[in-house]
Amino acid sequence: MSNVNLSIGGRGFIVSCADEEKEHVAALGRMIDEKVTAAGLAGQPEGRMLLFAMLLLADELHNVGAPAFQSDDLRVKLDAVATKIENLAELLESTATNA
Repeated sequence: MSNVNLSIGGRGFIVSCADEEKEHVAALGRMIDEKVTAAGLAGQPEGRMLLFAMLLLADELHNVGAPAFQSDDLRVKLDAVATKIENLAELLESTATNA
């Protein structure tokens, strides 16, 4: 297991993950931080900030899955991405409640 230090909205989070997932989790953290920064959510309470970031990412996933782009292969990939985002959100949530 590895620990990944994430900075989201100016707040630090430490997330544990499998060694082979370390770079991927760090990239997901940067993606969430970009959403938080772009939406001006950094000053919000932690839970609200993360909730809105997840909603923005979920909206993007929904738009990518629009009927014009749907295929079985794409659907499988989107499901995998959504699962990883949900797992990261759960890790962040459990880290925040344990801090």
